[in-house]
Amino acid sequence: MSGFRYEAVDAAGKVARGVVEADTARAARDRLRAQGLTPTAVDEARTVAASGHGGWSAADTAMFTRQWATLTQAGMPADQALAAVAEQADSLRVRKVVEALRGHVVSGESLPAALGRFPRSFPALYRGLVGAGAESGRLGEVLSRLADYLEARQTLRQKFATALIYPALVTLVALGVIAVLLVYVVPQVVAVYEQSRQTLPWLTRALIATSAFFRATGWLWLLAAVALAVVAALALRRPAMRARWHALLLRVPGVGRLARSLDCARFASTLAILVASGTPLLRAMDAAAAVVRLRPIADAAGAAAAMVREGAPLAQSLREQGQFPPVLVHLVANGEQTGRLAPMLERAAGELERDAETRLTWLAALLQPALIVLMGAIVLVLVLAVMLPIVSMNQLVR
Repeated sequence: MSGFRYEAVDAAGKVARGVVEADTARAARDRLRAQGLTPTAVDEARTVAASGHGGWSAADTAMFTRQWATLTQAGMPADQALAAVAEQADSLRVRKVVEALRGHVVSGESLPAALGRFPRSFPALYRGLVGAGAESGRLGEVLSRLADYLEARQTLRQKFATALIYPALVTLVALGVIAVLLVYVVPQVVAVYEQSRQTLPWLTRALIATSAFFRATGWLWLLAAVALAVVAALALRRPAMRARWHALLLRVPGVGRLARSLDCARFASTLAILVASGTPLLRAMDAAAAVVRLRPIADAAGAAAAMVREGAPLAQSLREQGQFPPVLVHLVANGEQTGRLAPMLERAAGELERDAETRLTWLAALLQPALIVLMGAIVLVLVLAVMLPIVSMNQLVR
């Protein structure tokens, strides 16, 4: 049997959507008619995956995981839980993916295999955790932990976006004002000054020269910026260049500590979920190292996994790499001594996330006034360069 996604109309004219199991599309229509429904569209659910759909946002994944976890913990079978989540989904694309996923599960595929048909929505770590939970009979617990993890990542991402929106807007507006002054206002003022035939102040002459330079070479600067972006993107695809860039980023005051806290928090929280779900420590460390974005920290996680494979304690392995914060190392050591490694990893992740939020707040509080002062100073210089000749002309008239 296969799952077929349908749209039908009942006797009252109400539209119904869902998934029905049948051997063929014709059999699916017959089953719908037997239920008093008039089918208007019947498609095999797995065609959704084949058509290329399946990518959705991180917020959609977190919401889906939370709903699935709640229904699974209530004792609902996987196919019924997925059907309920599909009915609850507000987004059409989410509903289609979940219905297709349920169709694959109903047709006999395992959960990891069914999830693997939608790699853009469910990454390898997600599929591995769900598979471990299904094999151990703790799917509801694993999904709940996974939902907590995804929601925490989403919340942190929103905080970062909120903190950086204002500086970005200030920068864009200031650059726009400066561009208008240089390209549009200054040439008109220059025409007036040329008619007066007076000696212009050096600041005004410098502004006129700058305006002429940017008006003559503006397209070259734009082309250079695009070329630089393309070259940087291609260079960062090379592992060696990306590792050098990440190492440089970690050495930047303020920003490096922030990036380190974020990546180590991601490593600790992922490792906590894997360990709590019963995944062997070595496999868990390999999977957790794969979610780390900064190459120096990812390499350090891989080296620590190699030491653990040789029999070294996890805390000692992390300490000797010199890339992980002391709070993570000490809490891991405590977890190994007390047999509560997963809770200690979760606590370490929480501490690192709070540290990242504090540093982000401090950085945003420092960056916003600095940008305002810098852009204000630039605009002040432009205004002075325009106004000084006018003041000089007024003094001559008097």
